[in-house]
Amino acid sequence: MPSDTALSRSRPVRPAEKRRRRRTPREQLTRWGVLAVVGLMALATALPFLLLVVNAFRSGTDYSTHGPLSWPEAWTLESVRGYLGRVDYPVALWNSILISSVVAVVGVVLGLLAAYSIGVGRVRGGGGLLAVLLLATMLPQEALIYPLFYGAQATGTLNTVWSVIIVFSVLQGAFATYLLSSVMATVPVELLEAARLDGANRRQILVRIVAPLLRPTMGVLVVFFFIWTWNEFYIPLVLLSDPASQTVPIALSTLRGQYSIDITVLNAGSLLSLLPTLVFFVIFQRTLSRGVTAGAVK
Repeated sequence: MPSDTALSRSRPVRPAEKRRRRRTPREQLTRWGVLAVVGLMALATALPFLLLVVNAFRSGTDYSTHGPLSWPEAWTLESVRGYLGRVDYPVALWNSILISSVVAVVGVVLGLLAAYSIGVGRVRGGGGLLAVLLLATMLPQEALIYPLFYGAQATGTLNTVWSVIIVFSVLQGAFATYLLSSVMATVPVELLEAARLDGANRRQILVRIVAPLLRPTMGVLVVFFFIWTWNEFYIPLVLLSDPASQTVPIALSTLRGQYSIDITVLNAGSLLSLLPTLVFFVIFQRTLSRGVTAGAVK
């Protein structure tokens, strides 16, 4: 019969009974060095935003006298009022929100349907289609602007937000198709076959099985598509020449004169243009983090 000492030796040590290993001086030095580097990188990233905020709430005279790196003598809303007086910001804000929201949702839905047809429906030449879609996302916008302009002019959508919505929905949908088809290839085939044996049709498999599995990835795409479309400049600049249909970045570009520019007003406009995307990112930060880490833990 084994003794109590033998039993105690053979008994596995529980996590609570393990002693916490003390870090060596080298490990502690490495840890503090990494934290210092990360802190410097965070400071370097936040410094331009801090300068933007400081110069947005100072007068033009103060900026001309002391330069952009000095602390303001007095905080004022003069530049913000100047920007709002020159630009119809509520209209531009609504146009940007409408275009970015519709493109984000429609682009993901188009990508889901196309990826489902290629990945699950086994469309012939699916690999070639994905290559063409990937090539479409890699083409520079300068190569697409002429056919897009004449197409919008022929369809009567020129100088309306729908011209930009159609263009970017197709472009973002092409990227979503390429990405979602790659993710859809990881869905177990046995799961789809079991659903077919239970009598589910293709639409039910898409809505009840495939879409919930791809929900984290689609959430990430919605966030990215919204921000990417919000920051688009070249194509909206050509297709939206009417001030009533311009987006926030296009309205911001109208502050640049031919011979002079008001830096403080431009900073105020840049801050007002950045705040909506910052708020959107903060609201959907949890969705973004869940989508990025969805494949890391089973």
